[in-house]
Amino acid sequence: MKINNYYVGDNLSLLSHLKDESIDCIYMDPPYNTGRDFGDFVDKFESMYHFREFFIKPRIKELYRVLSNNGNLIVHVDPTISHHVRIVMDEIFGEKKFVNEVAWVTGGNAKNKKKMNRWHDTIIIYKKSNKSVFNPIYLPYDKEYEKKNNVKICTIRNEKYVTTAAHNSQPDVNPRINLRYEWMGNKRQWYLSKKKMQEMHDDNRLEYSEKTKIPRIKRYLSEMDGVPIRDVWSDIKNMQAKEKLDYATQKPVALLERIVKMFSNEGDLVLDPFAGSGTTGRACINLARNYILFDISQKGQEKFLESIDK
Repeated sequence: MKINNYYVGDNLSLLSHLKDESIDCIYMDPPYNTGRDFGDFVDKFESMYHFREFFIKPRIKELYRVLSNNGNLIVHVDPTISHHVRIVMDEIFGEKKFVNEVAWVTGGNAKNKKKMNRWHDTIIIYKKSNKSVFNPIYLPYDKEYEKKNNVKICTIRNEKYVTTAAHNSQPDVNPRINLRYEWMGNKRQWYLSKKKMQEMHDDNRLEYSEKTKIPRIKRYLSEMDGVPIRDVWSDIKNMQAKEKLDYATQKPVALLERIVKMFSNEGDLVLDPFAGSGTTGRACINLARNYILFDISQKGQEKFLESIDK
């Protein structure tokens, strides 16, 4: 099976053509049992038991087989079926291989008088082993972060900074005799050697309390990575008009780029067995990854080829 191709057909049959541990990362957005008729496929199962045992489980077993030892499987569902998927994933991957459950805030205007409206999709991540790829993602600092973390401006450098403690408030828990010394009249167990403390002082990287003269370490935002991403994603909105391909289940490229970047490396091979309009493929092209796409829909393949020809 050639890489960087979109194959039309039943993914369970197509998966049988892939070698063991040949895929570095898998993302899938399976049917949600919504009852909708998509033309090539009616998203309706006899029961959730049937969905779990006879549809999802055989496919996840095959995906586990083809996933490399350092790979991740990312499953994009909604909250109505996420627990069914978790049951299968725990059984096949093992409970300890669970990584994260992400809430992607999609928004929505539907009104429901009997229950709360759903505002998120669920993205479930499992790893094949403890060697599986994870590349942390950092977001730019925003006003909310600055407010919560008491961000200040250094007038000398004209840069924003936060402060962290320079001394250990519980030295008996982790005693370090070599780090216990007097600094500016305060004897503490410091996090820095006396030589390093002097260097920080000379470089205007210490902030002193007016009353106690106890220093705190300045950390300039320009030298920090950003805010580590957490498991609620509200910064990626649904698709912009320019990327819509008239495909019902299409996801934004920015979402797939984040997932691909976080759970694979350049040159890796990414599989999407429910590829739809091929957003995963476009994300891989943008990020220098290889891809294999499966879907039962001929329309999905056409939309993908149309999008990459633009």
